[in-house]
Amino acid sequence: MTLSLLERLQVWFMSAVMAVLYGLFWLLSPRPTAGAPTKVPPVTNPLLKLSATQIAKKIRQREVSSVDVVQAYIDRIQEVNPLLNAMVKDRFSAALQEAAQVDRLIEEETEGGEEALAERLPLLGVPFSMKESFAVQGMPHTAGLPSMGRVVASADAPVVTNLKRAGAIPLGVTNIPELCMWSESHNRLYGLTRNPYSLDRTAGGSSGGEGSLVGGGASVFGVGSDIGGSIRMPCYFNGIFGHKGNPYIVSNDGQLPPCSGQQEDFLSTGPMCRYAEDLLPLLKIMAGPNAHKLSLSEPVDLKKLRFYSVPHDGGSPYTSPVDKQLIQAQRQVVERLEADLGVKVQELRLPELKYGFPIWDTFMGLPDKDGKPPQAFAELMGEGGSAVWPPWELAKWMLGRSSHTMAALGMAFSEMAHFGKPSQFLLQQKEALERRLEELLGSDGVLLYPPYPRLAPKHHHQLFRPFNFAYTAIFNVLGLPITQCPLGLSQEGLPLGVQVISWKLQDRLTLATALYLEKAFGGWRNPGESCPVGPPQLDNHSDL
Repeated sequence: MTLSLLERLQVWFMSAVMAVLYGLFWLLSPRPTAGAPTKVPPVTNPLLKLSATQIAKKIRQREVSSVDVVQAYIDRIQEVNPLLNAMVKDRFSAALQEAAQVDRLIEEETEGGEEALAERLPLLGVPFSMKESFAVQGMPHTAGLPSMGRVVASADAPVVTNLKRAGAIPLGVTNIPELCMWSESHNRLYGLTRNPYSLDRTAGGSSGGEGSLVGGGASVFGVGSDIGGSIRMPCYFNGIFGHKGNPYIVSNDGQLPPCSGQQEDFLSTGPMCRYAEDLLPLLKIMAGPNAHKLSLSEPVDLKKLRFYSVPHDGGSPYTSPVDKQLIQAQRQVVERLEADLGVKVQELRLPELKYGFPIWDTFMGLPDKDGKPPQAFAELMGEGGSAVWPPWELAKWMLGRSSHTMAALGMAFSEMAHFGKPSQFLLQQKEALERRLEELLGSDGVLLYPPYPRLAPKHHHQLFRPFNFAYTAIFNVLGLPITQCPLGLSQEGLPLGVQVISWKLQDRLTLATALYLEKAFGGWRNPGESCPVGPPQLDNHSDL
């Protein structure tokens, strides 16, 4: 049994629409300016090369002041944001005032000393950035819609509250795609966000502003959300770590656009950072009272885990072939695991992955338990008014009169291809894949899989291959925890990476693997420096 002719026509229609729109966009877009910078300047301030864990400890021990750290990050943002367009609204003055309060608190602290502060306020004085789609009190909260350009959050989202209660200081909010439903952070309200490793490349989406800012060394850590790869793709493209956890562990409340249908079952909020040691404490803080469900304090012995590697989706018609450099990087991970840990990594083929995109697309359109279908994307674009009509909006766009992006128009057009009942074949493929992965992974299995089939694309090129995000999206439908890990740089100086996947609620396995991969492959690379490309070569003298 395979996809019916009608289902194939639906996919072909969506692909054709995106290809035509991309062609129009390319013809009508301005060309890059000759002689412009190609990447951000290197990070040179030592304070910017510390993890959140290290910064918090130094602040508590009075080795550095919170004001100094916050000012260092403000300086870096002011240096690189004109190139990246990652932070769209700052709160620098308020952040400096809050940092000064932290420094006074530490000077006055007598009861319990450093250990008490670490327990009560583990991120005291540490600055961070936030995806604009999350509510941060006093900051814009627009989801990238020009019609919501004057909306300001009156209260914090729960995840922001948890981070503030831990002592962290928000510096501002970062860019997103229109309505957070595209793999590039671009909208008509804030513009286009760029990649710190190559300014002509995408920073990804929907948490692309976070990925760009953190990867560019201009934020200690950030917060993203992921319904189809929106943490993992930006982390991959910008060379940083990120974690998409299990649904409902970290609160998704207080973010836009609102979920409908069954979509919240596939949405996860999680941390994005340059240093793997920050992932677990950040996840624990962000999860709040739900953190105990993950047993994060249980030790993990990597030598006792079962590892699997899937190098590609089997040749899906919906996705590009996987870049050879990504295949090689993942192969080197396998070789390193086997050499260092004495494990045997089994290479697998999972044929259901060929249908990753249509499975995700089907489940995103399913009704909720009361039979109510999800809100149409065209309605969300209308922001409380009448739904936009894609052909009319496209005509306006060609005349420069539309307030929507070409990617959003493509999403609205693609909705027109949805008709009929959900495919039983696709429902069966999802169930078969879920059973297989549960049997494989259990409580001690880890799966390696590419985060995307290509290196970071040039701006807007995703419009031509719109379904490549299937490499991440399929796992949202399955509800599995995944840590995205950097693996050095390609020959072009672009980040390489891998998804590290476990079964439900086994996040500690992927987080422990991320710590290992950081030591083995070097982790985040300073984007402005001349770094050696590729993962480090295998040697026989590893001390890991």
